[in-house]
Amino acid sequence: MTETTPLASSADAAVATERLAAWVISALTAIVIGGVAIVIYVPRGGHAGGSSWLPEINASLNGTATVLLAIGYVLIRRRRIAAHRACMIAAFAASSLFLITYLIHHAQVGSVPFHGAAWLRPVYFGLLVPHIVLAALVVPLALTTIYRAWCGRFDRHRRLARVTLPIWLYVSVSGVLVYVLLYHSGR
Repeated sequence: MTETTPLASSADAAVATERLAAWVISALTAIVIGGVAIVIYVPRGGHAGGSSWLPEINASLNGTATVLLAIGYVLIRRRRIAAHRACMIAAFAASSLFLITYLIHHAQVGSVPFHGAAWLRPVYFGLLVPHIVLAALVVPLALTTIYRAWCGRFDRHRRLARVTLPIWLYVSVSGVLVYVLLYHSGR
């Protein structure tokens, strides 16, 4: 019979916790991406166009997340860790609220077609395509980055945050620009 040492059992517990966290992050990512795909691509009976007030809320939440991410970056560079943590939690909350209102809006109206000027169409899709791809990528990146900070694994948190932050910033900024092009360039 093999006897386990406290060190081996704590290492096993850490591995099990990491596996569970990876599973939860993967499941949440699949739910988010699946939810977005369903509300965008499942056909609706009618099309409400842009009649909802939610796109303005969505753009505001994306803008808020952008500002909070930038401030959080400045704060960590200045070693103001508690303020950095508060900003990043607030940025995550703003992005999460964005996701909720985005899902509600698109569950009501489905996909919203671009009605802007023809010359803006390549600009719009040039922003939209990487925005969609990186928005899907930022979900597991942000969740993993936050998880690593929460667990106190700051060396791994820092390495991943250097990748996550620019992607998250692009998604937030491009989200506002996509809103402006989609709802204000052709009306």
